Amino acid sequence: MTGIVMSVMPVFLLIILGQALRRGVIPNADFWNLNDRLVYWVLFPCLLFNRTSTLGLDLARAGPFSAALVGGFTIAALFAVVLGKRSRLENPSVSSILQGGARHNTFIALAVAERVYGIEGLAIAIIATSVLIPVTNVTLVTAMVSLHGDTRGGRFVLPVLRDLGRNPLLISVISGVLWNSMGFGELSVLHELTSILGAAALPIVLLGVGANIRSQALRIAGLPLAISVIAKMVVFPVAVLVLAHAFGLSALETRVALVFGAVPTAASAFTLARQMGGDAPLMAAIIALQTGLSFVTLPLALSLAERWVV
Repeated sequence: MTGIVMSVMPVFLLIILGQALRRGVIPNADFWNLNDRLVYWVLFPCLLFNRTSTLGLDLARAGPFSAALVGGFTIAALFAVVLGKRSRLENPSVSSILQGGARHNTFIALAVAERVYGIEGLAIAIIATSVLIPVTNVTLVTAMVSLHGDTRGGRFVLPVLRDLGRNPLLISVISGVLWNSMGFGELSVLHELTSILGAAALPIVLLGVGANIRSQALRIAGLPLAISVIAKMVVFPVAVLVLAHAFGLSALETRVALVFGAVPTAASAFTLARQMGGDAPLMAAIIALQTGLSFVTLPLALSLAERWVV
């Protein structure tokens, strides 16, 4: 347990530092918004391309691994929607609960996978990222349009699908896998450049995660928050563990899949809730609460996995 906590602690300390900087030294919201754009369009794609183009990827294992991840995502999403509807909550609240229960914070997941499981763990985590990014976005946007049933949501579908087609994270992963599969190897200048830029991605984005936490948003009714937390931090990881065992994943694959199941929801869920008519204040509260809870729940989940998954 102590080893896991010490490995994960730098990730959370960067998040705390980001919140402290946002409250004191760098309160300018424009600065943090521009940082997010730098990471999304430049730094993170460089990291993904550099790693996928040079690491030995066992693509034959990607099928069962992807099935466990997508299965866990689906079960958590259904749990969130069904329980939200049965609780007679309004559809905007249900859609925010859905995002809170099924989305994952890619950046925290990759940082934790690398810190705890090293370069091999990061390689598996990158495969998880390439699977979950399109599945999550297409599924949740479709579900939100169905829940809201308005023209604004309908007009939003095509732009989102178009954005998926030019998503720099997807493009970088696909490019890296193609480069790797064609056996091009390392190209000195290209890979040194992407290595330098990629090394800056995770620390900068974790500072941004902390800066964007809205602690005041927690003044929200408890039931929607509880449903989202149970869906994301209990149902999702448990489903992933059960499916990983059923599909015969290795210990390392199972542990990395658990990381994606146990991390908090994505900060980008707030933007989507605001654009598509979801309950944005509730979404902000879900993000803040889950990120805070994950300081305890994520090390605990990984520690239990170290004992049970062999």
